[in-house]
Amino acid sequence: MQRRKFFQNATLASMSALLGSDIVFAKAMPDAYLPLGLQDPDPFKLFDKNKEMVVLNDKPWNIEAQAHLLNDKVTPNSAMFIRNNGLIPENLDASGWTLTIDGESAAQQKSYTIQQLKSKFKTYTYQLTLECGGNGRSEFDPPAKGNQWTIGAISCAEWTGFRLRDILEDVGIKPDAVYIGYHAADIHLSQNPDKEPISRGAPMAKALQDETLLAFQMNGEDIPLAHGFPLRLVAGGWPASVSGKWINRISIRNIVHDGAKMGGDSYRVPCKPVAPGEEVKDEDMCIIESMPVKSLITYPKSGAVLKDGESLNIQGHAWAGELDVQKMEYSINFGATWTDCAIEKPINRLAWQHFSAEIKFPQKGYYEVWARATDADGTAQPMLLPGWNPKGYLNNACHRIAVKIT
Repeated sequence: MQRRKFFQNATLASMSALLGSDIVFAKAMPDAYLPLGLQDPDPFKLFDKNKEMVVLNDKPWNIEAQAHLLNDKVTPNSAMFIRNNGLIPENLDASGWTLTIDGESAAQQKSYTIQQLKSKFKTYTYQLTLECGGNGRSEFDPPAKGNQWTIGAISCAEWTGFRLRDILEDVGIKPDAVYIGYHAADIHLSQNPDKEPISRGAPMAKALQDETLLAFQMNGEDIPLAHGFPLRLVAGGWPASVSGKWINRISIRNIVHDGAKMGGDSYRVPCKPVAPGEEVKDEDMCIIESMPVKSLITYPKSGAVLKDGESLNIQGHAWAGELDVQKMEYSINFGATWTDCAIEKPINRLAWQHFSAEIKFPQKGYYEVWARATDADGTAQPMLLPGWNPKGYLNNACHRIAVKIT
């Protein structure tokens, strides 16, 4: 993002909010002056993030959580990862925002203001799991291109909005519809207005699910700017890139959407296993849809030290794309044996599930606690890195933490 330009264009109220205080003598500030306190801003203050979040990139902004920051059942903004493909748009005004529905398979082109959407359509609230397709990319060898996410590009916030299905049906869906594609207000890194940084979508079956929302609130408040204010598509259980931010247009397509980041190796993996480092032809790549089964230990932090005889209470979350998690286990002997964890049912479909266990250790020494989830189809997480792919997607290897008993 062009940070200096962003702040120069910001309203006085916005600058005061970011500074955390009213600007005394604000009327005397020179035109286009940027207060010193906002020059080269701290990204943690800029986006209201916990200072233990990890910045991977600042153009575009990409920020992930550490595992222990994700212990809440509902992910707060302070611990929610940021994944951008372009620059964050500037000077967004919800009161003047318009959503347009168009496309070859739309019965008509129709536009709505947010107020019209609120007046016309019922709102729904769901907790929805969003995970970047590249979460865990840093573990791949040979290294995969892209932001080197570790484990923290995952969240489960509470989203409130309109069912996309209701809006599409109000416009009218032609029988030949197969896909939707979104368009948004974010800015291409080149700043070329004719280029979109990302324009992805989903098959009609996903678009028409009850839980697929056009959201205007996150955790009961207006969606933060970095997470898609004023209107965001939220399609839980699929790669978070399907959940486009700053949405101003959705096209109903009679083909698989062909927007930016829909082709090549973007959010696509080899349809069949390949050797590490092998080149894969475009026609042999498949679009990622439902995310694989996965889990994360969020308490305690790796490196915990306990006295001999003390028990360790672990906590965490598990998720499995479109499916529920049916079993959660831990191991303290590198997978030689596994012990069941207690696991809660999801609060709604596509929400993550919370697990816990009390662990006793047989003697002093170094241990690793490994976590393994199994989905409703009986598929369990692999202990180590799954099959290699060019962009390092879908790493669902078991999460583990180090523990020392003294």
